[in-house]
Amino acid sequence: MSNTKNCILAQHCSLADSAQCTKLCGSYIATHGLNGAGGRVGAANLPSDYRGLTLANSPARTEQASIYRAMEEYVKTFVRQFEESPAEPIKSLYFYSAGPGTGKTTTAAAIIGEYIVRHYIGSIQRNRQALDRPAYFLDVNAWQTLYTEFNRPKVPEDIAEPAARQYYAQMQHAKAAPFAVLDDIGVREDTEGFRSDLHSVINYRVTSGLVTVYTSNVALKDLGTVLRETTPRLIDRIRDRCIEREFVGKSHRGLRRA
Repeated sequence: MSNTKNCILAQHCSLADSAQCTKLCGSYIATHGLNGAGGRVGAANLPSDYRGLTLANSPARTEQASIYRAMEEYVKTFVRQFEESPAEPIKSLYFYSAGPGTGKTTTAAAIIGEYIVRHYIGSIQRNRQALDRPAYFLDVNAWQTLYTEFNRPKVPEDIAEPAARQYYAQMQHAKAAPFAVLDDIGVREDTEGFRSDLHSVINYRVTSGLVTVYTSNVALKDLGTVLRETTPRLIDRIRDRCIEREFVGKSHRGLRRA
């Protein structure tokens, strides 16, 4: 039984849509895991609704056509990850819109899919071992919820300890992955401690030259106010080698992806 519909490698595979395309395919297992919820896509921490997305099958593709045309050119630069000293590093991305549901997160998830595909195939072509976690998706709102869960007064240890462990594991993955999405930065009220951790992740990635896709409800020029950044240094670092795109249109939040 063909597994093409659920595999992000389908566009690049000669066996796609054939009887030989099955979940037992080694490349499918490496990318999605034996049960479809693991592999490099699972390790990327993508929410289930966004797994399997690429630029080609993204539901935001039609309404955000001009952005998707630009992103099709952008992902071609992913080959630079295999160059020791590329003349031009892969740029980061900053997606924003005043309202929710315009396709920012969907597009960021699709681009993570594209990166995983190109990392996996490119590694094989170069006789290299693909990284187990080449990309990581950090839902900043969910991450902040974990922070609150173990920092509230009188939280039982059996609740606080697992939340803290998960929180710091996500923090480390978000720092270390060669490619990451930081989704919904600056959306909610935060504490000084959480804001410091978020700054730490952003600053580490920027100073290490790691590629990051940011999504937000404010333009990059206003991010310093939202993050309560007292100096423009961090924002300037984000802006350096970063492509900014505004998403416009009506909200599609709550509509299921086909």
